[in-house]
Amino acid sequence: MTLTAAPAVPQPSIAGTWQRVCPLDALEPLWAEAALVRGEQVALVRLPSDEVLAVSHWDPQSEAFVMARGIVGSRDGTPTLASPLHKQVYDLSTGQCLSDPDLRIQTFPVRVRGRIVEVLAA
Repeated sequence: MTLTAAPAVPQPSIAGTWQRVCPLDALEPLWAEAALVRGEQVALVRLPSDEVLAVSHWDPQSEAFVMARGIVGSRDGTPTLASPLHKQVYDLSTGQCLSDPDLRIQTFPVRVRGRIVEVLAA
């Protein structure tokens, strides 16, 4: 399933705009889903705590939009996402690749308000 974000919600105190993406219940825990946020392909991951993390859907190693098809896991208590193609493991909080220090994926601020997932878009 690919999600398309609803219209933006302006927030004057924040650089960027919070974009409504989907209801929290549309995301299965420990499973990534792709969403389009203001033209940016994003991979959303819902943790068992209902925290949602967002990273770029772009895999810098394979140069393809595939990260939402990756394997969600953890390393030393840190939530991770492994590329489905070459299996590089990324820290979902920082975007840093844990298996290759030269690789990184972009992260996006996420909040859940009224059980609606919103991503901060530039």
